[in-house]
Amino acid sequence: MFTKSKDNETAAPSVHPAQDAIKGAASKPTARSAASIICGDMEINGSISSEGALQIDGVVDGDVTAADITIGSSGRVVGEVRAEAVKVKGEVRGSIRARKVELETGARVHGDIIHSSLSIQPNAMFEGQVKHDEDPLKTSAPKAANIGKSSSSDSQAPSSASTSTSSTVRPFGGTSSSAAS
Repeated sequence: MFTKSKDNETAAPSVHPAQDAIKGAASKPTARSAASIICGDMEINGSISSEGALQIDGVVDGDVTAADITIGSSGRVVGEVRAEAVKVKGEVRGSIRARKVELETGARVHGDIIHSSLSIQPNAMFEGQVKHDEDPLKTSAPKAANIGKSSSSDSQAPSSASTSTSSTVRPFGGTSSSAAS
């Protein structure tokens, strides 16, 4: 069936074809068909990063970064939420930075929102400042104030210049005597 010349040309270059197939599959980008889900009975302490979509129905105490984030009605995030698109049905205590932000009915957000597009449905609760930015994912801004913590810690100066909350915060329409950073 095969000639000798073809047999020599197609001689197995690898001793372990199964391992080569696994390596080849691992090196190919995977197409995500569904979001990763953090279920309602799950609590995560630490930051989360994903290249795909993320559905949060549980509790995350840390920063969350993904391409698309949906915080379900039972979901809660304490930290910065950063994505191309963020849809909030539950609670966020921290800043949101996304090109498209949607606060749906029942959403509770305590923190600043930096966005290109923002929609807030009736009966969504929001406390914080809103800033429009053409590219909200490009630059870093001051994190939201520590809402719910004692006011004595708010008046103390940061001890290190590398702290991400050391930036000067001023009203968006107001002026400040310090230079803009």
